[in-house]
Amino acid sequence: MLKNYLKVAFKVFLRRKFFTFISLFAISFTLLVLMVATSLVDHVIGPLSPENKLSRTLGVYFLSLGGENNQSNGLPGYGFLDRYARNLPGVEKMSIFEQVGYKDAYRNSEKISLYVKRTDGEFWQIHEFNFLAGGPFTSDDDKNVNFVAVINESTRKKFFDDQSVLAALGQTIEVDGQRFRVVGVVADVPILRAIPFADIWVPISTTSSASYRRDLQGSYQAALLARSRADFPAIKSEFASRLPNIEFPNPKEFNVARAGADTRFEAVARMFIGNGRETYPRTLLAILLGLALLFMVLPTVNLINLNVSRILERASEIGVRKAFGASSWTLVGQFVVENVLLTLIGGLIGLVLSVFVLRLVNQSGWIPYADFQLNYRIFLYGLALAIFFGLFSGVYPAWKMSRLNPVEALKGGTR
Repeated sequence: MLKNYLKVAFKVFLRRKFFTFISLFAISFTLLVLMVATSLVDHVIGPLSPENKLSRTLGVYFLSLGGENNQSNGLPGYGFLDRYARNLPGVEKMSIFEQVGYKDAYRNSEKISLYVKRTDGEFWQIHEFNFLAGGPFTSDDDKNVNFVAVINESTRKKFFDDQSVLAALGQTIEVDGQRFRVVGVVADVPILRAIPFADIWVPISTTSSASYRRDLQGSYQAALLARSRADFPAIKSEFASRLPNIEFPNPKEFNVARAGADTRFEAVARMFIGNGRETYPRTLLAILLGLALLFMVLPTVNLINLNVSRILERASEIGVRKAFGASSWTLVGQFVVENVLLTLIGGLIGLVLSVFVLRLVNQSGWIPYADFQLNYRIFLYGLALAIFFGLFSGVYPAWKMSRLNPVEALKGGTR
């Protein structure tokens, strides 16, 4: 039965080339945009290297301080994270790191601007970087204020272009007036992976002033690696219970703190919807799904209209088949198979176009170190979208076809 459906479907596609072309164009373009958008989102918050452990990682990314007449939203300070986010139950590793900053480095007399991140030794145990040579600096390096650094491959080429990766180890780089000895070289990390991204990573303790250790707000964030995802509720609850006990240096200015141990998606919701104070992940998810649905409505309606027109052109054929005993469900099944097959072909074209577009974006250099790819998750999303698209746009035309009166259809009518 299915084999016959497919044979008929291909003959119908070839017989009505214009309808087939318009339908494939609408389907492939819609899925192209959706798959590229999904790939971008996955590139930002998906479990990709070096954040392979993202599924069991929480973070403290924002801190809001409130008072009777004051409000301050921003990043937490090192002092806040060290005193109130450390030693939470169920947390296997905790890392505190500074937001990446743009600093000047020098190669002889040539100035080279680099993204610099200051962090601790645990940072390298939570994230899985691809080391091309050497290794990370350790917690002892941070504790002993050792001026060591890990650099990415692009930085190595800028400073040691005529030398091998191994030759970069042990050499020094001057950044922001400080000299660091290179102990490791890693593959480039895309700038959209904001937490692990940098050109050069150095110990926090090499900061020129130690005043950062007391600050409630500042330029730091924390990553919390849980033993398992089941520990998330206990971690969140314990962290929230500590906030009322914060010792404010000036309670007349600020006496309330709002923050959370968030997943990456919750952090995005807190930043864009909760103004840094509250997180609304369900609201953000509803908005994203609503936007995707709205984007799909117009081409779906057009596809439904095309399918209805195609059915009406085949009224006499449907009338003959009904007159010879074909049931309405048999015809509905055939039409749904035709529509799903058409959308799968359109989805395949959209997939190929998506690979081409993402490769173009990667090679353009618009986004530093971008490495957009269509992994198996994006492929499954695209496949699910194509099937949904085919079923959704085929239901109404199939229902309309099943109600055709065979006598009227044979006369060329469409009631």
